[in-house]
Amino acid sequence: MITGYTLSESLKLNFTETIAPEYLEKAREMMARKLAGEETTAYELELIAKDGHRVPIEVNTRLMLRDGVPIGVTGIARDISQRKLAEAELVRLATAVEQTGDSIMITDSDGFIEYVNPAFERITGFSKKEAVGQNPRVIKSGKNDPAIYRDLWDTITRGDVWVGQLINRKKDGTEFTERVTISGVRDKSGTIVNYIAVKQDISDVRQLEEQLRQSQKLEAIGILAGGIAHDFNNLLTVILGYGDLTLKRLNEEDPLHRNISEANKAAARAAGLTRQLLAFSRKQVLQPRILTLNAVVSELEKMLRRLIGEDIGFRTVLDPELGSVRADPGQIEQIIMNLAVNARDAMPKGGKLTIETKNVYLDEDYAKKHIAVVPGSYVMLAVSDTGMGMDEPTQARIFEPFFTTKESGKGTGLGLSTVYGIVKQSGGNIWVYSEVGRGTTFKIYLPRVDEGAQEVERSAETDGAMQGSETVLVAEDEEAVRALARQVLEIYGYHVLEAANGGAALLICERHKEPIDLLITDVVMPEMSGRELADRLAQLRPDMKVLFMSGYTDNAIVHQGVLDEGANFIQKPFPTEALARKVRNVLDAPIKSL
Repeated sequence: MITGYTLSESLKLNFTETIAPEYLEKAREMMARKLAGEETTAYELELIAKDGHRVPIEVNTRLMLRDGVPIGVTGIARDISQRKLAEAELVRLATAVEQTGDSIMITDSDGFIEYVNPAFERITGFSKKEAVGQNPRVIKSGKNDPAIYRDLWDTITRGDVWVGQLINRKKDGTEFTERVTISGVRDKSGTIVNYIAVKQDISDVRQLEEQLRQSQKLEAIGILAGGIAHDFNNLLTVILGYGDLTLKRLNEEDPLHRNISEANKAAARAAGLTRQLLAFSRKQVLQPRILTLNAVVSELEKMLRRLIGEDIGFRTVLDPELGSVRADPGQIEQIIMNLAVNARDAMPKGGKLTIETKNVYLDEDYAKKHIAVVPGSYVMLAVSDTGMGMDEPTQARIFEPFFTTKESGKGTGLGLSTVYGIVKQSGGNIWVYSEVGRGTTFKIYLPRVDEGAQEVERSAETDGAMQGSETVLVAEDEEAVRALARQVLEIYGYHVLEAANGGAALLICERHKEPIDLLITDVVMPEMSGRELADRLAQLRPDMKVLFMSGYTDNAIVHQGVLDEGANFIQKPFPTEALARKVRNVLDAPIKSL
């Protein structure tokens, strides 16, 4: 028997002794109903086998009559253990399909939807009632190559599994990307009767991949731009320097004076472009301090109102509890000015410009959706306009150098590239949100610091006498720049020593018995950086002052792209008078420790 009892053992048992206790009441009720004449015959219960395990059974009963009078009930029990296991498996499968995070859609052999799970409803916005009976084209976006659908149908109709990615559209019109696996479901004869599609929404993954590709592209462009700007700056330094020296020897009436002057103006404009390229490539020298963005915005407010014009409404929304950031105030001003100019140009018929500051916390969820973002506390600077806005292809390229949507002669295409580079070099992130015809918002996030803000001071170099008689050591690997610096300084009365690299500068300092008052060193030199040279000479000549010069810094000298706060610095290319004035100011200032 299915219970393990022998026939003789079974005959000695009362039926109540083999039925599981919780089913006794049901068995008695069904027997009573049968004796009362009900037609109900089959029902399920569980027996307790001889060894104690339970056996699910289906009982079919028949009424026993004698002379037309019911005298008992006979029953046939069938073991339904396998059926119960199959039913449990179906329940588990149905539960899994209902609760999985993947979207599941089942169609008939003609492709019309017969079933969708809750994940499909949640992802697409279509309810099961709205989806069933529809063709899957209800979520078609029109963004996929028709060849994809031909390949899909060719694959699944011949019985193979199709795997690919599709850009689909939700009920509200939002597009999303899915990774899709579609396979056929066959009946016992092998005929395909249904198709099942299992789909994963990978929109966030695709977004991160696109952000990474864009970041890598900008990084590659930045490396190229930085290298070009570095070499170009050295050339411009020589051009501007010798141009200045030549002008000093010419009377203004001399025909060559105008020619040299125009050449210098062009070189100065080129120098401006290289500075922007260096900003984009994160190769410029920053001089950061602790500051609040509110102070910078407030100081620029009057200038911004004049800059954008009367037909554009301008307002600031500044958080009174705004935290501090560590940044170069001049570079932050450049960010605000560039974004304001862009906003103005996007509103030729007028509009509204809003600059906002706010303390924000970027959490793990935000960081997962935005490449290179580290969760933590930030200060946000947002610049918003109500202008023309941008489509997605334009947004994907706005930070590339020389990319511009402005007409010829109205922009270099370096404004947003400069903003991008400054933000990145300052340890922050920038994101753009824009819709065509509805405006644009640039949001900049800079890491918040706990230190109190320092007063933003304007650099003010004196116009006093620039002559001197001190000894200056010039360490510069570019011969033309070194020769120019020597000539300029000698004109102003200084005694000049030259070194083509750090090693030569060390040797000069060891052998030269007289005082050396000032070291002028390029930030980047082969074998030994300018900073390393200054550190080593600080032990040998503690009274010697240092002036750094560069149009470029790389990771070997300034890993974060900054000099120490308060370090003396002059940006290449520089006018000859600017070099002389800077040298005089450094020599006259109190000694600063490195």
